[in-house]
Amino acid sequence: MSDSIADGTEREIEGRRRVYYDGRWIKWYPTPSDTLLEKRRLIEVLTRRLFNHVEHGLYIPGVRLAEARRAYVSETDPARKRVKGGMLAAALFNRAADILTKLVELQTLGVELATSGPLMRTCGEHLKEALDLGKLVLHRSGEEGIDELWGEPFKVFAYPVQEFFRSRYLKVALAMTCIDQVAAHLRRALDGRPAFAGIAPLIEDLAESSRVYTETARSDPDIFDVCASFAVASEKLLSFQITLEKTATVRQSREVDRGLMLVRTASELMASIARARVPMKTSTEAFARACKRYRAHFSGDLERDGAPSIRRARPRSAADTEVRQ
Repeated sequence: MSDSIADGTEREIEGRRRVYYDGRWIKWYPTPSDTLLEKRRLIEVLTRRLFNHVEHGLYIPGVRLAEARRAYVSETDPARKRVKGGMLAAALFNRAADILTKLVELQTLGVELATSGPLMRTCGEHLKEALDLGKLVLHRSGEEGIDELWGEPFKVFAYPVQEFFRSRYLKVALAMTCIDQVAAHLRRALDGRPAFAGIAPLIEDLAESSRVYTETARSDPDIFDVCASFAVASEKLLSFQITLEKTATVRQSREVDRGLMLVRTASELMASIARARVPMKTSTEAFARACKRYRAHFSGDLERDGAPSIRRARPRSAADTEVRQ
């Protein structure tokens, strides 16, 4: 049925306006007007959001653009050059924002500005160069780059605002798909293991709250409930307790430890995707491989008679049980 629904279709669902993209009905928000003022505001917001999700220490103001470029060009060590490339990208972004700010000020004074003027061209060149350099920068997790975020300010500048919003909805849908994949891989890895009995609903709760967080704007009145649900779902999953009796084998203990590592990794990855609101395919695929390795390595344990020695129950005493969390 979804095949017959075109991307961009809007519909009222349970009292909320939603828009359809890539098989999902996503919260709809009004599109700002396609003016230089709105473009400037969007670029400022997107730039701040970008630096909330990339490596620490990259933010450089536009006034230091020349210094940042000299530092990048003169660096010969590849690892250091990568980081300095990110710092140059930040300076370029901020210089572009500075230019747009002044152009908007001129517009408010009644000065007509041609989109092909020298300052507008310079602004576009800075954003494009920053986009290219952004490929060097990693997500704060250190696992992958998220050049989707680096490209957004340039898209706002180069295309109509409505076109930019269409691309945002699509990225939200793709991010939701990544979240679902992470949750599914974790459930499959832990399925049938007595130590993790009862964890599946907690995984789904976090996936659901992560999807809602992904589609909800910070300015939305629902954000208070959405953030609270998201935080609580994460806390409940991470506080899942396993009681491992001393009669458990070394292999069973290792199975629990590695399973809990997968739980922590999944929780962090779903949170990263939800907050960035863009897909993180490289990290999702890496997590899928880790789950498959775990499943393959401990597959025989599901049929071992010793498996029941791991049970979900609160410890009777520290003397005869060990709690893993």
